[in-house]
Amino acid sequence: MSTSTVESTLDASDRCDRCGAQAYLRVTLNSGGQLLFCAHHGRAHQDKLQQVALKIQDETARLH
Repeated sequence: MSTSTVESTLDASDRCDRCGAQAYLRVTLNSGGQLLFCAHHGRAHQDKLQQVALKIQDETARLH
């Protein structure tokens, strides 16, 4: 995934829009909206997200 710097760091209150787990990816869409994903769903939808994303903030490195 392409990664861009976004002003705020994701924290425990940021939840995946798909399953409710802690979010580690923030996707800013070309349309201006944002989606949050856990690492699992971010990887599962990676190809489609890259097609529609203006920016992807990927903080999955914090998991290791």
